[in-house]
Amino acid sequence: MKKSMYLTDFESILVEKKHHHAVVRLNRPAVRNSFHPKMISEITEAFKKLNLMKDLRCIVLRGEGKTFCSGADLNWMQEMVKYNLEKNKKDSAKLYDMFAAVRNSLAPVIAAVHGGMYGGALGFLACADLVIANQESTFCFSEVKLGISPAVISEFILEKVSLAQVQPFMLSAEPFDVTRAMQMGLVHFKVTTADFEKELIDKIKLFNDNGIEAVAATKKLLQKVNAKKNQKLLVTKVISERRVSKEGQEGIKSFLQKRSPSWKMI
Repeated sequence: MKKSMYLTDFESILVEKKHHHAVVRLNRPAVRNSFHPKMISEITEAFKKLNLMKDLRCIVLRGEGKTFCSGADLNWMQEMVKYNLEKNKKDSAKLYDMFAAVRNSLAPVIAAVHGGMYGGALGFLACADLVIANQESTFCFSEVKLGISPAVISEFILEKVSLAQVQPFMLSAEPFDVTRAMQMGLVHFKVTTADFEKELIDKIKLFNDNGIEAVAATKKLLQKVNAKKNQKLLVTKVISERRVSKEGQEGIKSFLQKRSPSWKMI
């Protein structure tokens, strides 16, 4: 029996099963692993497939190249500007379903992150059960700078982070470092580049002696105890309306055209 195998039916991610854990790698390093419809669909499908593997003790989510994930793909954003409200709602629903697939994984998810992470990339941190970050990583809820909103990820973020901790950064789009991310609860462990792989292996080993069914049951229990009403319709409605709004259109276009938006004060 092979000790390691790849699920090969994906283009933008790599999925490998190693012994009793799996690794999902975002694999678009040339564009800093920014996500687009294809990647969103593949991540959703990958986590649903991994959920069927009852012997998994944990899943590692990480990114190839210099950055774990930089948020939304620029080409996708250019297309997004042309979407009407209905198209935006369908598009946002798929994004929501991707994050939900990560969050609802029966096996614990370890996010091993590095580099500069913006906007939707932070949703992955919120959906993971344990987050290891390179000590030089930076984070930013950048959406309001584009005239839109961190709407889709807000439900997942607020399941993990208190409103008081995250609200100033969502409203100001001020970047923050690993220390602040740990204070919020988005990151659990920070490590140096030299120690990163060893730390990740140590965290994977933590799950080796645990009952697989007991861990899955405990995860479900904690989610139910902490649950708020499903906000999918609300959050996808807000981001869709922001994308088609005059301000949202101006913000996205100015970003893509590398100019200041009309509202920016000199």
